[in-house]
Amino acid sequence: MRNLITIVSLMVLVGTEVFAAAIAAGWALAGLFDLGDTVGHILMVLFSVLAAWIMRQLWQRAVKAEPLRSAPRA
Repeated sequence: MRNLITIVSLMVLVGTEVFAAAIAAGWALAGLFDLGDTVGHILMVLFSVLAAWIMRQLWQRAVKAEPLRSAPRA
């Protein structure tokens, strides 16, 4: 149970940062190059998909390092 709390806490902390950066990057690039709202939203979605892939990779590596199964009791 402790490993689950650790991994979920990690995912919340890192996920907030990764998705905020993805959305901010789409917004900033659209504004910088004057691409308009529609292209800005498309960039935000594309970067968010990349962020979701990053989070999936992080989950897999975290579960490998901190297995969710509890040790058998003697």
